[in-house]
Amino acid sequence: MGERSRRKGCCGWFLVLLVLVVIGLAVFITLRKRTQKSEPELGPVPGPPGAVQKKYGDALKIAMQFFDVQKSGKLVDNKISWRGDSALKDGSEAKLDLSKGMYDAGDHIKFGFPMAFTATVLSWAILEYGDQMQTVDQLEPAQDSLKWITDYLIEAHPSENVLYIQVGDPEVDHGCWERPEAMTEKRPLIQVNTSFPGTEVAAETAAAMASASLVFKSSDATYSSTLLKHAKQLFSFADKNRGSYSESIPEVQTYYNSTGYGDELLWAASWLYHATGDKTYFEYVTGDNGNDFAQFGSPTWFSWDNKLAGTQVLLSRVSFFGAKDTSNSESLQKYRKTAEAVMCGLLPKSPSATKSRTDNGLIWVSEWNALQHPVASSFLAVIYSDYMLTSRTATLSCSGQSFGQSDLRKFALSQADYVLGNNPMKMSFLVGYGDKYPEYVHHRGASIPEDATTGCKTGWKWLDSTDPNPNVATGAVVGGPFLNETYVDSRNNSMQGEPTTYNSAVMVGLLSGLVTTSSVAQSFT
Repeated sequence: MGERSRRKGCCGWFLVLLVLVVIGLAVFITLRKRTQKSEPELGPVPGPPGAVQKKYGDALKIAMQFFDVQKSGKLVDNKISWRGDSALKDGSEAKLDLSKGMYDAGDHIKFGFPMAFTATVLSWAILEYGDQMQTVDQLEPAQDSLKWITDYLIEAHPSENVLYIQVGDPEVDHGCWERPEAMTEKRPLIQVNTSFPGTEVAAETAAAMASASLVFKSSDATYSSTLLKHAKQLFSFADKNRGSYSESIPEVQTYYNSTGYGDELLWAASWLYHATGDKTYFEYVTGDNGNDFAQFGSPTWFSWDNKLAGTQVLLSRVSFFGAKDTSNSESLQKYRKTAEAVMCGLLPKSPSATKSRTDNGLIWVSEWNALQHPVASSFLAVIYSDYMLTSRTATLSCSGQSFGQSDLRKFALSQADYVLGNNPMKMSFLVGYGDKYPEYVHHRGASIPEDATTGCKTGWKWLDSTDPNPNVATGAVVGGPFLNETYVDSRNNSMQGEPTTYNSAVMVGLLSGLVTTSSVAQSFT
């Protein structure tokens, strides 16, 4: 009996040991898998642009056309059959030629603040992805559209401390429904100056000119120098005469109210540093002004009103690729850490992922112009992804979890695909792309037949018409869906159906970053 008990005891201990080994092995395998997941692998650094992704190439060609739809002035080589010359006398009361530039949205006002932002983003897209644009013959159209805006901005800055920031009266304009070619109403001008400062709009215009100076540096050195001269003057004017244009000119609050100017000062100084290499601009953003305005550690949404996330990503470029004496700056690392926090907020599987999303994963922040934030965020994500890939930075740490550059690109692709039709509505929000897109876009010119004779008040019947727009506002990125992922295709639904030029700018930037299978961050100079 004793021997049999000892044998049973040995067998029992053996079974216990075997179970423990199996459990240990399972734990080891699980931990190894987790470790492998937390250490993403980098692909090879791409050389020239990779294979063209037809979907994004086709979409880019379409998106670029909305800039032509929005052009004011004497149209040269007009590519939009239903558009013609308009606003030829803009600026005449000040003996200036402000006929160029672009209409803001579905109306005919030239708002300088968002127009300058459009130019800055378009410049950034060209600087990062001009080679990719070239693969689908869109680099020259992008440069032409940019110059149409910067020509206007140069005229709008007739002296060092004067900047014209608006053409047209919004109340009068919004009381009319007519084609821009038929406008006869007065087009008053609004300026900022030392008595009525507008730091944010002057600084954003400086950013536009500084970034554009880099775009044209190799092709037109004289024009590039002119832009840079204006950029320096405008930044000095903005910084020395601090004050919000929303306070100086209260009537602008109804349309493009500013929530502060600190972000624009940092944004402009960052672009001027890239354009000039002048260390004083670097010291500006990494010194007291950075501490005052950068909101380190607090991620924000990139938009026409808030440039902080864009500034953080742009200065991360210096951290990734700059000389040691700048890239090791403690303050610069704060910008990069905050840029990383922005990226972590976008990644859906990150512990710090934003909950501001629809059920199908679209970033959703505001019911007005809902698509601005997901598209702008995705543009930044593609750029940051390429910075990581080019610099051989394998991981992005989000509250202890690791993600790779491919995770950022995957996020950007998901947002782009949603906009292009992979959504519950099966609708493309890029007008002209795909089989189904909005047909009742809130856009005066698109809604009125080219041969119609209308005045300010007689055109309203076209707003209320039940017929689709007779002209397609090709390339327009409309406001987008509600949080419950519905879209009401009605001309009277300006909340969802009105396109903007700055939406087109971030969309062009995003698509340019996705148009080929791979890309590499290049020098701006």
